[in-house]
Amino acid sequence: RVHLLVEAGADPGTLTRLYHRGTAAERRAVLLALPHLDRLADGPADVLPLVEDALRTNDTRLVAAAVGPYAAARLDPHTWRHAVLKCLFTGVPLTAVHGLADRARGDAELARMLTDYAAERTAAGRPVPPDLTHALTLTGAPHQEV
Repeated sequence: RVHLLVEAGADPGTLTRLYHRGTAAERRAVLLALPHLDRLADGPADVLPLVEDALRTNDTRLVAAAVGPYAAARLDPHTWRHAVLKCLFTGVPLTAVHGLADRARGDAELARMLTDYAAERTAAGRPVPPDLTHALTLTGAPHQEV
């Protein structure tokens, strides 16, 4: 499906229609095709609302596809931080977050959000996802017990 979208050079209108009318697999294909189409001279101008929509779902396949290269290049810092937390909430491995190390480096706000999330999990008697500690380390925040 991704290959078909790329070979067809799908335009933003087509991508949007396919995403909103498609099955989860078709939506995932649209999200996975975005970075490939973006490199084309006449690629999608900005289909970021599709990524943002996928990040609002609880479908882990869509969340994982939404945090790929297109999102890494286009999401503003606030939305990107929430995408990282969404991955932690839903169990999507942070390896799915394209460019995590680069974007997390020196991000004090992400460090604060991760620390708060870990504290909430601990207070509720729930385990802290191992990926959280890794992401916190990437921010460069002073080592703290989470």
